[in-house]
Amino acid sequence: VPLQASGGGLVQPGGYLRVSCRTSAAIFSFASLGWHRQAPGRERELVARIDIHKNLMDYSDSVKGRFTIVRDYGRDTVHLQMNNLKPGDTAVYSCYADLGDDRFWGQGTQVTVSS
Repeated sequence: VPLQASGGGLVQPGGYLRVSCRTSAAIFSFASLGWHRQAPGRERELVARIDIHKNLMDYSDSVKGRFTIVRDYGRDTVHLQMNNLKPGDTAVYSCYADLGDDRFWGQGTQVTVSS
């Protein structure tokens, strides 16, 4: 499996969580990496991404200022740090890697924000 996601869980509003996605050294070194999320009845949404070619990070407006995507070079892992979580952030979060014309997906991990 090229991408292995971990983290997630249940947290109260205002809390924080981190989801992580570990990949191979080859994918980590050359791929653009990111996270999507999908809630029941809603379309899949791009949450955050790191464009390795442009050396920039993008965030959806709904998470800007609260979420941070981080490359962990020592572990070939990309983390999504999620702070000040809201009930609307509840979704299945999935990581992906774009390598050339190929997109690889990790398994989804559930994030639930509820009191």
